[in-house]
Amino acid sequence: MTYITKPKLHHPTLACNAIGFTRRDYEGKISTLCAGCGHDSISAAIIQACWELDIEPHRVAKLSGIGCSSKTPDYFLGQSHGFNTVHGRMPSVLTGANLANRDLLYLGVSGDGDSASIGIGQFVHAIRRGVNMVYVVENNGVYGLTKGQFSATADQGSKSKKGVVNTDSPLDLVGLAMQLGATYVARGFSGDKTQLVPLIKGAIAHKGAAFIDVISPCVAFNNHAGSTKSYEYVREHNEAVNRLDFIDVRAEITVDYAEGEIVDVTQHDGSIVRLRKLSADFNAHDRVGAMNYVHARQAKGEVVTGLLYVDPDAHDLHEHFNTTEVPINRLGVKELSPGIAALEKINAGLR
Repeated sequence: MTYITKPKLHHPTLACNAIGFTRRDYEGKISTLCAGCGHDSISAAIIQACWELDIEPHRVAKLSGIGCSSKTPDYFLGQSHGFNTVHGRMPSVLTGANLANRDLLYLGVSGDGDSASIGIGQFVHAIRRGVNMVYVVENNGVYGLTKGQFSATADQGSKSKKGVVNTDSPLDLVGLAMQLGATYVARGFSGDKTQLVPLIKGAIAHKGAAFIDVISPCVAFNNHAGSTKSYEYVREHNEAVNRLDFIDVRAEITVDYAEGEIVDVTQHDGSIVRLRKLSADFNAHDRVGAMNYVHARQAKGEVVTGLLYVDPDAHDLHEHFNTTEVPINRLGVKELSPGIAALEKINAGLR
């Protein structure tokens, strides 16, 4: 983390969003990551998405674990709530916070080391439970803080900066998220802000477990020839399954496109992610089809990006548990301790 703050002064002609905030109001402290790190580009995309959606920063709770990626919440939304957990434990802390206060917008930021190794169990259960969150993995295929060892997402056959070849099979977090029941699944590239910002906006508007795997090259340890997570490799092997616009429900929608050229994916709350189809046979509503498509392309060395799957009628953890509409952290003693009669009734129902 850094304690170096940016100047609060800004030019009076900077554009404001609908709630009177400039883009600068969504920034955080000065980044201490390496110059050119893809993670900083992801931070910029999050800032842009929140500004365009007119989100009040104090409504956001950002949580992270340990690693270069988990430092990044300090670099955006400086006026929001934040909690930096221990290595791999971000999902359970986010789940607990979400259960206590459902009114906040939860943004979990993690890395391939934090989520795919020590935190894989935490990742699995947060996704399968349908926690209402935006879960972003900044995926560079290496452990950047410990000098570039392969992470669990490093592709088999890829080379390290020292020339070592990875012999282990990789974990595919996108495929795993779809298998576990995530209701919004996407993959982006930190170097493609035009695609990434709408993906983040769509995830924020989605009610349920939204997961975005962002390929984010590590300029220090994984941006060389032989790496499959480098800027050059992803740009040469990227296949975008769709081009994206995000339409906020407050904006008038007037579209008239020919059949087969566009799919409007309606979110649970009524907002829309618009897909301009580049592949005529790709269907973002087909979970199994999306998994097969990603794996088939991966076998050919291609990196598929875009919105891969979305369930327009998703349900979250609170609906599964039938929790109270009033956030738990606002309930009083009377509601939390209803007495011995209520306890006996609960116990009787468990016998």
